[in-house]
Amino acid sequence: MKYIQTPLSKEAIQQLRAGERVLLSGVIYTARDAAHKRMTEMPASGIPFNPDGQAVYYAGPCPAPPGKIIGSIGPTTSSRMDAYSPRLIQEGLRVMIGKGPRSQAVIDSIMRHTGVYFAAVGGAGAFLSLCVTQAELAAFEDLGTEAIFKLTVKDMPLVAAVDCYGGNIYQENV
Repeated sequence: MKYIQTPLSKEAIQQLRAGERVLLSGVIYTARDAAHKRMTEMPASGIPFNPDGQAVYYAGPCPAPPGKIIGSIGPTTSSRMDAYSPRLIQEGLRVMIGKGPRSQAVIDSIMRHTGVYFAAVGGAGAFLSLCVTQAELAAFEDLGTEAIFKLTVKDMPLVAAVDCYGGNIYQENV
């Protein structure tokens, strides 16, 4: 088990291998389909956070119950973001978190730009919400739960699903 902290440097990403379990701490941003579409339609200078070395979690948080920081926050199927991810990776995004396999175009971008894709456990949204220590709206409030939220997480359990060398837990040879 590795403990890692955002933002991740290229050197830190190069130390990760597909199949490794990690505990991620630091700032991550949520973004789903609608937010990704909007970000890729704007110039890089308009992206509502500096993507360099940052992590995007494919999730739409549920509203926080009384006394809680955030509601359930389970991962969304990552392939829904595949049409948008190469552009954001090109702009500096290094870390993506979601569930399920990625397209070859995304894997190629991860390899070309030294990134990593982490898998979170689907169906564990209530558990994953316990890792969130702070949550705030960051952009696109009009998108509701698909808005971008800035989260601070501590020890979020993940698995390196695709590493910067092309290792991929979703392929039989890994």
